[in-house]
Order: sequence, then structure tokens, then C-alpha cells
Amino acid sequence: MKKLAILVSGGPAPGINSVISAATIRAALQGVEVLGIRDGFEWIMQGNIDRVTPLTIDEVSRIHFRGGSHIGISRANPTLDPQHLEQSVISLLRLNVAQLITIGGDDTAFSAMKLAERADGRIRVVHVPKTIDNDLDLPAYVDTFGFQTARHLGVEIVKNLMVDARTTSRWYFVITMGRKAGHLALGIGKAAGATLTLIPEEFLDRRVHLKAIVDTLSGAIVKRLAAGRRDGVAIIAEGLVLDIDPADLAGIEEVERDTHGNVRIAEVNIGEILKAQVAKRLKDFDLKTTIVAKNIGYELRCADPVPFDLEYTRDLGYCAAKYLLSGGNAVMISMQGGNFVPIPFAQLIDPDTCRTRLRLVDIHSTRYAIARRYMIRLRRDDFEDPHELAKFAATAGVTLQRFREEFSYLIASEPPPLEVDASSGGLQMMAEPPGLQDLDGPDQGG
Repeated sequence: MKKLAILVSGGPAPGINSVISAATIRAALQGVEVLGIRDGFEWIMQGNIDRVTPLTIDEVSRIHFRGGSHIGISRANPTLDPQHLEQSVISLLRLNVAQLITIGGDDTAFSAMKLAERADGRIRVVHVPKTIDNDLDLPAYVDTFGFQTARHLGVEIVKNLMVDARTTSRWYFVITMGRKAGHLALGIGKAAGATLTLIPEEFLDRRVHLKAIVDTLSGAIVKRLAAGRRDGVAIIAEGLVLDIDPADLAGIEEVERDTHGNVRIAEVNIGEILKAQVAKRLKDFDLKTTIVAKNIGYELRCADPVPFDLEYTRDLGYCAAKYLLSGGNAVMISMQGGNFVPIPFAQLIDPDTCRTRLRLVDIHSTRYAIARRYMIRLRRDDFEDPHELAKFAATAGVTLQRFREEFSYLIASEPPPLEVDASSGGLQMMAEPPGLQDLDGPDQGG
């Protein structure tokens, strides 16, 4: 009898073992032998079929409680070389595999689609979406598995940092995972009540200048000082660094370079760079504060899943196996509104990039607008209130005019506030920015 194989690729996320367990049990109960392909595509794309693990009910029945991956993981990408893709198909056929479940993010989804195309019906493939970045193209109300656990633990870490910040009168710049989207940073920052959160999506056209990030953070520190607080916690999505103009980083000593002197964007330590640049910017105003850069990410990826992800991933694993065993092929598995919804691979592709579509934070949503209202950062109404502006200028030791010249450009990308529409009973974004009649109250950031 043909076998079913399970493979995990990309980065770890809480709930992987739950998918493996549920899929294995479903297939085994139907009399199908299950193989765990170790370390993603790394070995099979080289023609090595020795790195496999037979999966049985006894072996997987309790692994769903634990983080990590029972069969390992890697970022090996078979789509970069046609020979590797062909070897992956041949290796699976040599193992007598006719059905494959891939578990991974957007890159793995693309690999699964290409493998299904190359197999041309000889191997049926389904993909289970996994990423704590929450950036796969699913409906807005459907999270990718692992996100809720990562957010939960991230909030616990930030909560403790907030207490430490207030106790020691320091600022923390917390860098979170999210190379292409800011869902995790925003989720942690909003739930924890962090002072402010910075995500790539908030910058117009994704053209990010280092100066704007530095001034946003510096302005928040000045505003906080004007209110009598010397502490704060800023949550910053790591993806910001990918959108920064490389020219902005050219003169910074902390940036790594290749042998030709070019900036290695992927190796940029955004936390340490922002720490140094903000300290330098505050020095322009004779201000000094203690800043600590803290990266969180690896602490979240292999954590034991919270009950939400436990249940969610068991559903995904069951449906993945059930769909394959029922003759299904070439879809991404999803649960939407409590129901199984298969999404054909063809619908995942962005025609402009020919890669899997990404789901970014909707900065025009009510959710994001509320998050902005609770952040402590320079806002449009600050510059419309001479009394408030005078406090900030005095804190920075400059005139009102100079403070405007230094920081007023930041409000250009500020989204309009929410307006209460009593007639419809809802909230909507105002078409034009209001003046001092803004219906919202003052900043409430932690």
C-alpha cells in the first residue's frame, strides 16, 4: 500500500507536533503507513532517503502537548534548483509515498505547489499553513497556527519588561519576528499595552527611512518625559529593516558589510542600531536615557502551544490527512468559522510576484486605528495644541518653531481617527484629519 509522508519546513512554530500527531492517527486508523521526512526538504532533495522516521499512533499520541518538531525542520528550498525539485519527487516515489503533507509558511506553500506540479499526479500534496508571523493570505479573522501562542508568550515577556522599565527608569526596544508583516509586533504591543509599536505597514509605500523611525522613537521619549515618565517599551517588527533604504545605513558603523563594502540587510541588528541612533538623536537636545535592545523570537517559536493552538492544529492535521485519503490534491488546508475550507494552490499565487500572496496588517482597519490611539507618540493633535507643544519643546530645550521643524513631518502618515456614527451604530475612519475636536481621549500607552 502507498504511504503518506509528513514534512516540516521553514521556521518552528508552536503546534507543529499537534498537526503531525492528528494526521498520523487519522491515516493509521485507516490502515495507511505514515513516514516522517526528517529535516524538511534537506535530504530528499539530494536523493537521500535514509533520513525518515516511521510514525505510529503510540509514538505520536502525546507529542501534541510539546513545542518543536518531532521530525525536525529546515529551510532547505527545492524550488531554487530544478534538479532538487526533481530529486524530491523521485525520493518520495522511492519511499513508496503517494501522499504528502507539508507544514510551513509562505515559502513552504510555494514549494508544495511546485512539487505537486512536478509530481503531476504521482504524488498528491496538501499544505498546512504554519507561521507565527501570521502573514499567509487567509481571511482576516483566520490566524495561522502558532501565532496565538507566540503572542501570548510575547505578552508575558513584555509585561515583565514593562515592570523592569518603570522600576529602573529605562526604555526597552523590543524587536519581534515578522520579516514581511507586523501582525506579531502589533498583537504583542496592543495586548500588553506597550508604549508604542512600529510595523512596516505604517510607512507610506513601504519606503522606510531610518530617520523617520529614529524620530518616531525619540519623539515618543520626549513626550513621555514631558508627562513625567522616564520609562517606556517600544515593540518593533524586525521587518522594518528590510524596507529601510540601504543608503540610510551606509554611514553606520554597527552595520555588517560584505567583502565589497555593501550593507548586509539580512544581518542588520535593528535593535542595536536604533538604540545607538536614538541616543545620538536625543543628544541633540541634551537629553539622555538608558535604552536596552531586546530581541524576542527564538523564545516563542518552540514553546508548548496554548489550548487555542492545540485544538486548532489538531483540526488542521485531521483535515489534511482526511482530504488526502479521500483523493484530494494541491490545496492549502484551512479552518474558517469552524469549518474545513480547502484553498487551491493556484489561488495562493500573486500574479505580480509569482509567489504566494502575503497578508499584511490593514492599517485602515478599526483594529489598527484603536492601537494607534493607545500609543504614546507624537500625533497630529499635539501639533495643534500650543500648550502641549510648549511642554514638549521645553522638555527638549528648544523653541516651539524648532520642535515643529524637527518632528512635524512625522504626522504625514498618521491615519485619520475614528468617528462614532451613532446612526449606524458603528465606527468609521474619518475622511479628513480633524482638529482639536478629535473625539478620542488622550494617549493611554503603558
